[in-house]
Amino acid sequence: MSARSRYFPPISHCNVSGRDSQTIAADLDGTLLISRSSFPYFMLIAIEAGSFLRGLALLLASPVILVAYKFVSESLGIQLLIFISFAGLKIREIELASRAVLPRFYAADVRSESWNLFSNCRNKIVVTANPTVMVEPFVKDFLGGDKVLGTEIEVNPRTGRSTGFVKNPGVLVGPLKRSAILKEFDDNLPDLGIGDRESDHDFMELCTEGYMVPPDPSATQVPQECLRSPIIIHSGCLLLRPTPRNALLTFLWLPFGFILHLIQVYFNLPPSNGIIRYTSG
Repeated sequence: MSARSRYFPPISHCNVSGRDSQTIAADLDGTLLISRSSFPYFMLIAIEAGSFLRGLALLLASPVILVAYKFVSESLGIQLLIFISFAGLKIREIELASRAVLPRFYAADVRSESWNLFSNCRNKIVVTANPTVMVEPFVKDFLGGDKVLGTEIEVNPRTGRSTGFVKNPGVLVGPLKRSAILKEFDDNLPDLGIGDRESDHDFMELCTEGYMVPPDPSATQVPQECLRSPIIIHSGCLLLRPTPRNALLTFLWLPFGFILHLIQVYFNLPPSNGIIRYTSG
């Protein structure tokens, strides 16, 4: 029977207790996280490790990325996200943004059902199409994960900058997730596998038990104090999670906010509580 024809019950049917000696392999977006889209996190990297211009380029390219993801291949859509967000950035800047800025946005999106199962297992592996450098700090420090099997990005050894391309075997989706699990575990395969989409079936089939996490934007979030480490708020350019809608509104407002800020500085006006949030970054 092929991996794609298999039926996996919903995670609500999974018994959480008695898992303290078991190994779990879990997808990230849409599984451990409520949101199925990784776009906001790539936007954070583009802005925090790059610039607002890079973020604007990513936003303008988002319709093309969506069409590629939906109608060509999941892999191509993610490759475009990586190229636009990462190309030319110093790997050190990407690492810093991934460690200092991304965790507070990830932490606000952790799904309770999946976390309850994931946290009760002894060995925790996250297998994701996202770049390892982007998700590993959060997975290890805040979710207690032992290993991240993710997409590896190319770095120019001479300049220390990302080329925007990915290393072989490519973006970790579908059969490549399966191959990564086989390479990591050999014959001692995970006890549990959880995912949220059909392309996750390939690696879930290898596990003794597999469960699907159905899409639910209103799913219960895990209180941040329940995660493995406390969230430390670092300064950053963005306060709201940069979904395409939030990112568009932010870029549309930037010129007006800048003009208001200049007026305030030129006339030496003390900002009132009512407008300070519109003129401050």
